[in-house]
Amino acid sequence: MKKLFLLGLLSSILTAETIALPNALAVRFPDGTVSFDQSPRLIDAYTTFNGIRIRQAKYYFDIELPKNVGEPLEKIVIQQRQGADEIKFRIDETKAYLGTHSNKEQELASAATQDEETKAITVTLEDPVPPGSIITVGLKPRRNPDFGGVYLFGVTVFPAGEQANSLYLGAGRLNFYQPGGHPL
Repeated sequence: MKKLFLLGLLSSILTAETIALPNALAVRFPDGTVSFDQSPRLIDAYTTFNGIRIRQAKYYFDIELPKNVGEPLEKIVIQQRQGADEIKFRIDETKAYLGTHSNKEQELASAATQDEETKAITVTLEDPVPPGSIITVGLKPRRNPDFGGVYLFGVTVFPAGEQANSLYLGAGRLNFYQPGGHPL
């Protein structure tokens, strides 16, 4: 009887530890590469002005980090993938915030760079953002495009770590309109 009790107790302990283990550890490969457990989500792409050639516009990309994402977010890459005009940005005016574009809670220390060839903008956070957060990246274009239509921006994220696997979240869509309110 004692043996059955001890086996049952040992089984309960092992099962509890096995169940708790995946939630406690993120995905770390033997070579040191780090990945997210679950995918962050691109929840919105928004522009403050959607008319062509407007200089005061800002573009925001809201990213949700679910609680079960497993790793903090350290880097975001945004790259224009579609549109009739190449949009140029003021990289030094790129900002990152906790919260959504409509409810910015706190500005985050970050650095932004742009690849000369691909024009991809990389935003690196000084302090990675923990799971269970929403982060917004704000880009400042020199001006909105000259031509109306649909413009797509690919969003890729990286967990914290020197060897981090990227995860493409999809494309944020911004629509720009010709005078009179019609896309091209």
